[in-house]
Amino acid sequence: MITTSRRDFLRTGASLAAGAWAGAAGGEKLLAAPRVPRAYFSLHPFIEANPKAVFIRRTRVPHKMDEAAKLREGLTLAREIFVPADKPGVPVSHRVVLKPNFTSVRSRNRPDVENWGTGTDPQFYEGMIMGLKEVGLKKFHFVEANNFHTWNIRGLVDINERHGVEMNEPDRRARNFKEGYQMTWSKVPDAVVYSRIPHYAPVNEPDTWLLNIAKWKAHGMCLTLSVKNEQGLVVLPFVRFCSGWPMVLGVPEWMKPDIHPEVEGRVKQYFANHVKLGYSRYDSPAELGPIAQEIWAHKTCDNMSVLKTGLAMIEGIYGRDGDGFGTGTDYLTNLVMFSKDKFRLDIIGHYLGGHEPGNIHLFRIAKERGLSDTFNPWEIPVYEWVDGQAAPRKLTDFTRTPLKTYYLQKKDEPRFHLVNEPFDYDRIRI
Repeated sequence: MITTSRRDFLRTGASLAAGAWAGAAGGEKLLAAPRVPRAYFSLHPFIEANPKAVFIRRTRVPHKMDEAAKLREGLTLAREIFVPADKPGVPVSHRVVLKPNFTSVRSRNRPDVENWGTGTDPQFYEGMIMGLKEVGLKKFHFVEANNFHTWNIRGLVDINERHGVEMNEPDRRARNFKEGYQMTWSKVPDAVVYSRIPHYAPVNEPDTWLLNIAKWKAHGMCLTLSVKNEQGLVVLPFVRFCSGWPMVLGVPEWMKPDIHPEVEGRVKQYFANHVKLGYSRYDSPAELGPIAQEIWAHKTCDNMSVLKTGLAMIEGIYGRDGDGFGTGTDYLTNLVMFSKDKFRLDIIGHYLGGHEPGNIHLFRIAKERGLSDTFNPWEIPVYEWVDGQAAPRKLTDFTRTPLKTYYLQKKDEPRFHLVNEPFDYDRIRI
């Protein structure tokens, strides 16, 4: 079993500061002179000018446990995409909200290294923080609703403490919701399930900027990428999007005022229309079945309608298939994807993970609700990010990695499968 102690992580950080990676591949970039901070920072001008594009960077990590290589990739990319700026830009006095996928799993039957791909890579995450600090940012907040007891299996709490990143306390009492204790409430426009959503402070507060660093991995919702990653910003127990009707019609009394009064009728109307239109997998016998997926998608869209993300990323240095937790295999894939548009990013992420995005209910529902302007991967401009520059590419220029999932298993289909049945994007337009 591979474990990483706080002392090991501190030693890594100290070595980095001393220039220990000078001899590593690309080390000359890692040791580049620090940039001179200004009053503002911004994304690279080409990213800002192309908010509908998805950018893909090929990384060079020889093994998923190579900490130096992963940290170098995170810091190098951060130096390329976050730049000191004068107006317009984001003031460096803003608080940066960091949302990696923090899921960690410890199993009696498997060593920790075999479950490393259950969440965002810790060294890549640290490299991003270091790059952000170089442009003059000083106030960082990590936010996560789930699995507090597992946060440090991969050393992520140690990283936060070392860099002065404040971490939230996930648990709340019923009275805290009335008092608004360390949470920010947002009213959902054109709500379907949630009329209001609470997020952990300082999410959605003024003078904040959100960086979403998702993981490229399979889950019960097909792949759990940047849109689903922001589910973890929602305060417990509102964060329970995946539980179907029990967490809609069966919520505690104190939650009911924040559930849309016509939720049952609205969800059933959408669902009946999707069945009528003949979309794939609406007859799935899966336990996490079609109506649960419908509810999850609408809760997710409610959440997306009130969150503004500065940049969304999918860390795919190594991807993972399976159930998102203890069942699955990691694959060294050496890709990082990013975009200002979360839905477009996830559409490309699903396609490169071997799935057909048109078959994923969330993407069609998001377009129905006006939160995305496409669910067709072929309509999305794709660029390869090479040494700080964007080069136009075709989707076919990138290798697809089949990340099998248990999403809406068909009758007689293997539990873990690809959602890759053909979809006619020319015929089906929402």
